[in-house]
Amino acid sequence: MRLKASRQLLLLVALGVALAVVVIARRADSPAGINPARSNGRGATTAAAQETPVADLRLDRLKADPSELGPTTRNPFQFKPKAAPPSSSQPKANNAPPPLIIAPPVVPQGPPPPPPIALKYIGVLETAQGRMAIFRDSGGDIVNGREGDIIDGRYRLLKIGVESADLAYVDGRGRQTIRLSGQ
Repeated sequence: MRLKASRQLLLLVALGVALAVVVIARRADSPAGINPARSNGRGATTAAAQETPVADLRLDRLKADPSELGPTTRNPFQFKPKAAPPSSSQPKANNAPPPLIIAPPVVPQGPPPPPPIALKYIGVLETAQGRMAIFRDSGGDIVNGREGDIIDGRYRLLKIGVESADLAYVDGRGRQTIRLSGQ
């Protein structure tokens, strides 16, 4: 405890010394309000000649008349197009093309696509009879099958790969490739 207090005291003294050195160095460079050439009384004219002349500031240029400035046209917070200028009393020839009307997107006709196959491909098993794919259904049950088998009464297993399996609905629509998920 005593060692900690002595370290803090030593640190405080070191900071005080550093602050004193900075203050003395600043005062030695150029003290504010005192010109060393004028303080001795002899060099008053030479000090005035050695001073750097100050440029004429012309503050009247900063006070611009608002009528001289044009209207502001840029507003970064406005996301609308610029308003059209008011029409004059003279009719003008309108050669502009008619406004572009954007039609809604075309909806494809026909039956909706089948829902996605709700199986997860979790692995492949090499047996003496050939490859067997292992799937997990949405209820968490494990289902397996070989190429060409009907799985879960709804899907036909078309192809078994190392990292994916191709399935389709029994009627042949909705072919999907299911990637290996490992879960």
